[in-house]
Amino acid sequence: MHPGLHAAANPDKPAFIMAGSGETISYAQLEAEANQVSRLLRDAGLSPGDHIAWCLENHRNFLPLVWGAHYAGVIYTPMSSRLTSDEIAYIIENSGARAFITSQHNAAQAAELLDRISGVELRLMMDEPIDGYDSYEQALAAASCEPLASRVAGCDMLYSSGTTGRPKGVLTAHEAVEVEQERSPLAEVCALLLGMSEESVYLTPAPLYHAAPLRFTKAIHSLGATSVVMERFDAEQFLATIERYKVTHTQVVPTMFVRLLKLSTQQRQRYDLSSLVSVLHAAAPCPVQAKHRMIEWLGPIISEYYAGTEGNGLTFCNSEEWLTHEGTVGKPLVGAVHIVDEATGKEVPVGTEGAVYFSDGGDFEYHLDEEKTRDSRLANGWSTIGDIGRVDDDGFLYLTDRKAYTIICGGVNVYPQEAENLLAMHPAVLDVAVIGVPDDDLGEVPKAVVQPVEMPGDDAAATALQRELIDYCSASLAAVKCPRSVDFRSELPRHDTGKLYKRLLRDEYWQNQDRRI
Repeated sequence: MHPGLHAAANPDKPAFIMAGSGETISYAQLEAEANQVSRLLRDAGLSPGDHIAWCLENHRNFLPLVWGAHYAGVIYTPMSSRLTSDEIAYIIENSGARAFITSQHNAAQAAELLDRISGVELRLMMDEPIDGYDSYEQALAAASCEPLASRVAGCDMLYSSGTTGRPKGVLTAHEAVEVEQERSPLAEVCALLLGMSEESVYLTPAPLYHAAPLRFTKAIHSLGATSVVMERFDAEQFLATIERYKVTHTQVVPTMFVRLLKLSTQQRQRYDLSSLVSVLHAAAPCPVQAKHRMIEWLGPIISEYYAGTEGNGLTFCNSEEWLTHEGTVGKPLVGAVHIVDEATGKEVPVGTEGAVYFSDGGDFEYHLDEEKTRDSRLANGWSTIGDIGRVDDDGFLYLTDRKAYTIICGGVNVYPQEAENLLAMHPAVLDVAVIGVPDDDLGEVPKAVVQPVEMPGDDAAATALQRELIDYCSASLAAVKCPRSVDFRSELPRHDTGKLYKRLLRDEYWQNQDRRI
């Protein structure tokens, strides 16, 4: 299913609504603009299988661009509007993009990029173009609203956030099929597990360039439902948007749960959330205390899944399953989970931690990087995206941390996620990252980098808060897992999707050191 079928059956129905401005785009509008995008790309000489890229905030034109690229059969790469110019230039070059589209919001960066993307044939800017870019709106207006005569479905090729080095382009297995014959397995999963239908109203508070918001919003359009897009996440506005649009379904990340729980009781009780049927979360392990409090607040409508951009496997659990398997990210729905000792390549016993691998799931490769693709596989074909975890006797998966974030303290593996989850719920903490920093005696030790609710007023206050946070950890965790020190920051380098750029923090402390990657 695609928007055109719903445009024919129900042309005036809202396909998506921009939460900030209230602008509503009908299915007829979405289909017409998507057709114009597909025509624009084809008229510019792009053929099915060619690559394009764009760097956009949650812009009103984002979703028509997605569907237009899809109709044109191209491989499309949305990029974060928070990437550096070097990262954007690298992705454009690495993907082989023949077109690059951005907006006035990113004009300064777009100007910086010009010398490095001079070989890109089509450069467009939304809102108001600068030198070196043509007007997106003018190019669109010149294109026909009629569908292309022959439409082969395109696909996304998203890049990892680069938490452990250069971003990696993830190209999932994709068959070239006609748009009219294409089915959406994700839409079918949403209908089966979450009760989504054409009557649903789905709120996406995260950036659309990320895998989950992008793919779930496309699934919503495949079902003929309505999507509400927040330009940026704000905890109280999130609640107000649910009330205003009678949202039935939404998807968040654990950081958003924590921010919602930091609101006052009065703020949280101010809004009518009774329309909610399902709240889905993923992207990172959720603090157990936060999950309990969210279920107590909203009821047993919270579900969780674990998957990566790579699409090599999927686990899922609802509230009831989570409450009887506290801390789990679910049982496999796609593929089979294996916990592996990477030193031997063999599976470990139930309950033992190891690298998380999937078999019999989706296939993928890292674009133009055979070595990284090979490193993600075992000889038997099982694949991993770099997480550490365990399974229990009932087959439920629990994540410990990312392999790349493991701290080796005096020869002992320390997984910082435990301390992070604990500190995140401290009333004085707004955000936190725990990383390994150099230590002459133990090699490296844990350090907490904290964004406090209120910055300490002086050194004495900072010292007192540092002691309070370390003691808070020590009351619940073994000493080796607790931060030895705490630094305070006004903001942490957190991806809009909720993922921490720990690499950036680690690099600050490991400069001029012989460090592990």
